[in-house]
Amino acid sequence: MFYLYHKAAYDPLLEVFEKDPKFDVYLSLTHEMVRRFYIFELDRTKKYIRQFQKEGHKISDEKEHFDIVVCPDTVDEAKYGKTLLCFLNHGTGIKGLLYRTLQTRKHHRYIFLVEGEYRMDVMRETHSLGLSEAYKVGLPKLDPIFKGHYHREEILKKLGLDPKKKTVLFSPTYKPTCVYDLKEAIFEATPDYNLIIKLHHYAWMGKFARHSQHYVIQQRLWKYPHAVLLPKEEYNILPYMFAADTLISEASSTTFDFLATGKTGVIYDLEKERFHEGDRSLLLMDNRDFLKDAFVHVDHPSQLRQGIERALNPTEAMRGLANQQRDYFFHQLDGKASQRTKELIEQLYSEGTHFNEPMD
Repeated sequence: MFYLYHKAAYDPLLEVFEKDPKFDVYLSLTHEMVRRFYIFELDRTKKYIRQFQKEGHKISDEKEHFDIVVCPDTVDEAKYGKTLLCFLNHGTGIKGLLYRTLQTRKHHRYIFLVEGEYRMDVMRETHSLGLSEAYKVGLPKLDPIFKGHYHREEILKKLGLDPKKKTVLFSPTYKPTCVYDLKEAIFEATPDYNLIIKLHHYAWMGKFARHSQHYVIQQRLWKYPHAVLLPKEEYNILPYMFAADTLISEASSTTFDFLATGKTGVIYDLEKERFHEGDRSLLLMDNRDFLKDAFVHVDHPSQLRQGIERALNPTEAMRGLANQQRDYFFHQLDGKASQRTKELIEQLYSEGTHFNEPMD
């Protein structure tokens, strides 16, 4: 893993591999840095590695040779030599950055473990695969939800919230973000609900997103007792997705994942020019079309309160479209994606023809 928040995608997979005595399983963490004053970087990696060791995980500094490597993003492939190199995306969603990155890796072989037919289609349409192979396994990250691991009342009471109230989860991404658009509206639109705010991990790090993303929320919290801001260390959003009755975001992968829960979310539509970075490369596919007519779309802070109400009371037409989209986006929401992933990895490894080999 590069960052702490990647672990949410890997916890269910770690569990099934670590239970199997045939495997010696190691966990790595390499990029957990916090930037201060735009210059100084503080290394937080060792802090979390100690935590992982207390949880019973073995830790690697990646100097060993591994037969199988599972990564949350593209890596320095040559470092691992001949190995079964498996790509399990740390986040789903509609980001264009993933496919742009894959374009630079066409001469390496990754085994892409994808959540459904949508991802397969986009990889084909963007010609992203090159030598790599893609397989539908579902989304291991979501397994705990479908295994019944979470309890709503327990989660809300732990946060000091009222289990009798409906709960709104605000989960913006870091870039492009709606944090600054909704910094007041998110509080003012939700006084009758519980409000859980889960910022992107980068919002706390000062490198890919400014620290102001969490400051603008923290500065307002004291006025709103119905709201809770989850700390950076709370890397796994799944319990809060489970506890929430609706979700508000613009382009976070959580919006994509929330569809799997069978609940309806609110998407804050961004202006088209914000879909690109400074070099005009596509950062985000048009979120105004994503889950159109299945989720509620709003494009101004003043619409947020009404959007929440609509999401909490979706029409039958919205539910029907959401069901269709869920079947397209997700392969088998049955809590067994981790086991399917493990079985696929074992099969491909035994065949011996799917390895990423160093180039001469």
